[in-house]
Amino acid sequence: MTLPSLILWILAGFSLLFLGGFALVSHREGEQRATRIMVILTVSLTSFFTLAGFLPSSIQFFFLVILAALVALGCILFLLPVKAPERMRDVPSQRYDERDIMFARARLRPGSQEYTSYYSMRPEHETIDNLFRARPGLLSTNALYADPLVFAMPQASFALAEAMHEMVEGDPAPNVVPLPDIPARTRLVKSLAKYFGALDVGVTPLKPEHVYSHIGRGSGEYGAPITLAHRYAIAFTVEMDHAIMASAPHAPVVMESAKKYVEAGRAAVQLAATIRGWGYAARAHMDGDYRVICPLVARDAGLGEIGRMGLLITPRLGPRVRIAVVTTDLELTPDKDKPATGMIDFCTLCGKCAENCPPKAIPFGDRKELEGALRWQINADLCFRYWSTIGTDCGRCMSVCPYSHPGSFYHNLVRWGIRRSGHFRRAALWMDNFLYGKHPEMRPYDINQCK
Repeated sequence: MTLPSLILWILAGFSLLFLGGFALVSHREGEQRATRIMVILTVSLTSFFTLAGFLPSSIQFFFLVILAALVALGCILFLLPVKAPERMRDVPSQRYDERDIMFARARLRPGSQEYTSYYSMRPEHETIDNLFRARPGLLSTNALYADPLVFAMPQASFALAEAMHEMVEGDPAPNVVPLPDIPARTRLVKSLAKYFGALDVGVTPLKPEHVYSHIGRGSGEYGAPITLAHRYAIAFTVEMDHAIMASAPHAPVVMESAKKYVEAGRAAVQLAATIRGWGYAARAHMDGDYRVICPLVARDAGLGEIGRMGLLITPRLGPRVRIAVVTTDLELTPDKDKPATGMIDFCTLCGKCAENCPPKAIPFGDRKELEGALRWQINADLCFRYWSTIGTDCGRCMSVCPYSHPGSFYHNLVRWGIRRSGHFRRAALWMDNFLYGKHPEMRPYDINQCK
């Protein structure tokens, strides 16, 4: 056995293990296209290197030289810097009025005082909003993707979330509990958030642009100015199930969405109540009863970046998360701001969410300056109108995002490369389209598989 033969057979074994492992992972994830492609690549490369080990030494040496050159070129391209876009200012210069968000506008009932008050202030929205009011509506049995069997589950979850609104705030205990020093108590708070169900947790000073200007829904008087004097915000995420989200925009996706809103809200309520029990002011911010803009808080707490689809893109799971926030007077150590400009660059290159958005509500192209902020802005009217037509909260953008793949070794390896190399980001986008398609298939989900 010659040295070139040994190297080629080692490469054959590596191809079998590494590529075959990827094929197995893809099969477990239900990715049929990726499984087929990886099986073909595994068989082809394993066979090639195995047979090449029996060729004359001169030909083997030629193959190895070419392979070494390709590997060296790949390493050079990986290490060569590609200037990523700067984050720059991507928050609005003025506070946002919660009454203007689609969820608040959807709650307005014709003839009510709130309805008259809002459209007197924003008459340009009434005609637009009447377009979604003419549609069946979210969780309607007349909607395009109506499924009464499935829809009963999110209705139950949303009812529970609404019941928890009574517990988002309260008075702190009269006696302050002695706590460890600031770094230690920050670690304690983060550990408790994870104990209550959070995946990733971050802390940021509460900033004016984090807070809505006026109440649009939830507890409190509609239209009342919001004053939130807390100094710190604790943001955290909970994971949404990959297999269920792959069914987007069909009925199971709203079942998962509502469930994770409840889980995030429950963790926020528990954490806020714990901090109040220590004698410090704290408020939970959860679905339907926010005082803060959760994605902005989470971004400044170091949990990700705001992507093309207008959602928080996290390093581990992309947009496949739900967010909740606790604001408090308890002094904590803020996380260092570490702009993930590689994620912004990848979002700029990708555009897969815009390509697959059914109502075409997500913009193509680069970020633009809007209200003093450099960002992408979705067409919320088109988005919500589509929700009102199909009866679910869609989620197609989440399901097709290359960052949304499960946290397996292979996907984490790709994420690692995306963070560190501009050339790899371009290669990763090509690989994602090659393996999963530019328009990934919607995969039905059987609710009998729920666990």
